[in-house]
Amino acid sequence: MKIDIITLFPEMCEAVLSESIIGRARRSGAIEINCHQLRDYALDKHRRVDDSTYGGGMGMLMLAEPIALCYEDICEKAAAKPHFIYLSPKGRTLTQQKLKELSGYENICLLCGHYEGVDQRVLDRYVDEEISIGDYVLTGGELPAMVLADALARLQPGVLSDDECFELESHYDGLLEYPQYTKPQCWRGEEIPEVLFSGHHENIRKWRREQSIIETAKKRPDMLDKAKLSDEERRLAEKIMADETARKPQ
Repeated sequence: MKIDIITLFPEMCEAVLSESIIGRARRSGAIEINCHQLRDYALDKHRRVDDSTYGGGMGMLMLAEPIALCYEDICEKAAAKPHFIYLSPKGRTLTQQKLKELSGYENICLLCGHYEGVDQRVLDRYVDEEISIGDYVLTGGELPAMVLADALARLQPGVLSDDECFELESHYDGLLEYPQYTKPQCWRGEEIPEVLFSGHHENIRKWRREQSIIETAKKRPDMLDKAKLSDEERRLAEKIMADETARKPQ
């Protein structure tokens, strides 16, 4: 996958996306991420990319032309037209299911907004969809873009050492991840669950599945509506939710 990020702060994005697993994946060629300075496409000597809004109001709005020029330049250099995403608090909330859908694209372009946002005309003409990482407002689109790029990158072949690294994680199958433990076996008087050092792989798998359902029922019961559960698992989840409700002060 190739990800292009249109931003006023490419150094900010590079600082994060050049480190750790994503940085190693970029250096190995498992994924390509390019950060483009929007001011390079400004039309005046001051490299201005914003102006006041028609109709009045506070704040400045990002100009359409520099964004269009940058995106068109990216398209000319791409093997296929990138799927163009604007990171916006008005967008569809990002989920793991949405990430799985997006992971099928060869080329993705992310637009980081600033100020009061972006001239609607460039959004209408070029942007395929708007995505939000949550119901809150940030000072710019760089953090959401980095979140999306990171989450997408780790779904690509060769980025993680094994597909199980993400297939067993929270949200991937509609449930939260089960509790995990490492050495020592006994820490400050607390033992890890006996099943985990039993060596019985099927019992461990069943325990982990049950714990995922329990964790989800306790912390994110809203996720259970879409989770694929057997009748027995559904009864377990309903019991946990009822117990949690009973514990809450009236």
